[in-house]
Amino acid sequence: MGVAFDPELHAALAAVGTPEPLTPAGLAAWQARDAASRPRPTAERLRDGGRFEVTELRAPVAWDGAEVRLVTARPTGLAGPLPVLYYLHGGGMISGNAWSVLPRLLRETAEPLGLAVVSAEYRLAPGAQYPAAVEDCYAGLLHLTELADALGLDAERVVLGGKSAGGGLTAALALLTRDRGGPVPIGQLLLSPMLDDRGDTHSSHQLAGRDTWDRTSNATAWQAVLGARCGAADLPPYAAPARATDLTGLPPAYVEVGSAETFRDEAVAYADAIWRAGGAAELHVWPGAFHGFDTLAPHAALSRDALDARTRWLRRILGR
Repeated sequence: MGVAFDPELHAALAAVGTPEPLTPAGLAAWQARDAASRPRPTAERLRDGGRFEVTELRAPVAWDGAEVRLVTARPTGLAGPLPVLYYLHGGGMISGNAWSVLPRLLRETAEPLGLAVVSAEYRLAPGAQYPAAVEDCYAGLLHLTELADALGLDAERVVLGGKSAGGGLTAALALLTRDRGGPVPIGQLLLSPMLDDRGDTHSSHQLAGRDTWDRTSNATAWQAVLGARCGAADLPPYAAPARATDLTGLPPAYVEVGSAETFRDEAVAYADAIWRAGGAAELHVWPGAFHGFDTLAPHAALSRDALDARTRWLRRILGR
């Protein structure tokens, strides 16, 4: 049986149409369309006439000697050191970029909360498979904490965050930095996180062909990221955090998902696993919301409620 969409969100989705699922044969075309629809704003545009300060950095990646690009942005005129939202963009780990997410993050989060955003340009699959993306994210986190004083940032108040694929990478990064004894974040913001390569939850079947990102699209992306390791019994949790068996010692989590999206059950299960491990998690399941609802319909009542809830959580975490 299917699930009901929120009426306001359903109308917005009906206006644009549910996208065709992503398949391996259509991956290159999908990536080209995404790049065209999400152009990278220039640093000058991000500065918005002096409203924000923007700096681009490069961080060495110890895993393979590559470099990861970071974009740091903050409201102009604020005395530091500022807390940091270290943000990982969405796009199924096959698309997206570090720049296009910033205008909205700066307007909706950085300015109201007085924080800096550091966005990481991790490598995309299938050109770069696991562990390239998570190693890029880890290298960027190390670099920003090492340079925090020079950048006017507070290395003791870093929140990891991301949406969709970025939410999954956020969860993986929290596990990785815990296990390597790396920087200790104060929170993890998991927005509709992509956590499980196995794709066999009830919600993944229930929303097949109905969600904006369904199980066919999800399977295509995971296959691109993991190749022959996709679905393997011994896959490490840094590749797919739903595989984690030890969720102790993690920073407090904010987990957000829609009731009408593919990732519903894996997100709920992850929050539950954190609780079972004695950790802190705040879970929001937005009724009738599909994947990416607040991007497609930012002015919908449910989208505004979601922004308010995550902003309140961030304010509490940063105030501790």
